[in-house]
Amino acid sequence: MPIGKTLLLTFFLLVCTALKAQNFKEEEVLLNTENGEIGGVILFPENANKKVPVVLIIQGSGPTDKDGNSAALPGKNNSLKLLAEALAENGIASLRYDKRGMGLSKKAGKAEEELSFDDFIADAAEFLNYLIEDKRFKKVGIAGHSQGSLIGMKIAQGKDVKAFASIAGPSLPIDETLKEQFRANPYNPPKLLEEANTILASLKSGEQVQEVSPFLQSVFRPSIQPFMISWMKYEPTKEISKLNMPILVINGSTDLQVNVEDAQRLQISNPKAKLVIVDGMNHVLKDSSAKPMENNATYSNPDLPLNTKFRKSVCDFFVENLKK
Repeated sequence: MPIGKTLLLTFFLLVCTALKAQNFKEEEVLLNTENGEIGGVILFPENANKKVPVVLIIQGSGPTDKDGNSAALPGKNNSLKLLAEALAENGIASLRYDKRGMGLSKKAGKAEEELSFDDFIADAAEFLNYLIEDKRFKKVGIAGHSQGSLIGMKIAQGKDVKAFASIAGPSLPIDETLKEQFRANPYNPPKLLEEANTILASLKSGEQVQEVSPFLQSVFRPSIQPFMISWMKYEPTKEISKLNMPILVINGSTDLQVNVEDAQRLQISNPKAKLVIVDGMNHVLKDSSAKPMENNATYSNPDLPLNTKFRKSVCDFFVENLKK
């Protein structure tokens, strides 16, 4: 094809994509809690004039916003925003929200030493209840990414949730996950591994540790230890076994944070779960090799699309269980 025609076609496709995105309606949601106002946005599909299905999207660990971007990292990946848009293109609304201290939930921020994992569970439950009670929605599903997978498992129990997707969700308690991550790094010396294991054992028993070496401060600083203790009491394999609805467990083969074995453990823990392993997809749901530099670069590139197989698998799952 001549270069001029190629450029014209590219321009036409970009314009069509922009117009399509503009047809989505976004609505801000602000909820009052005991500890301040938390907020998110609902993305409605085009021409949503009657009841539509909806998915609550729960983000991963750290200071993460509604779009899947971490304040601790440079740039954006927009993975969860892209997921919301993919669902909208398939006639499904979604609600994604900012964590405490971020964006629309900035006023509800807590001092790190006062924050607990149960705060995150409570916030997600508030948004789930909002969707269940909103008469504009006919069926509700949950999609939890990374840490959000465990949170989704907890809040789905005993609620009218029609489908649950665990996206890159860990299968082990956080202390066991950290042990695996420390061991997986060949540059960690034995003395560092020994200290990390000692700290984790103390936290598991509910005891905080005051003396932490500089190399481990980012993970075990004293102010984060109460949160770690509250998180360790939950085991994802036990929580997913309690769910009684269709389940999708999906993970990428080049995810450097949560491996394929995690997905396999989760699937085995509940006979209702369907397992999908996406070849060449990393933790932020983008195409990448397992090479650390290339993999990490995708975390700050919002222009990269979602992995095609992931996008189709998740959308098909929610269409099958929420629209029919």
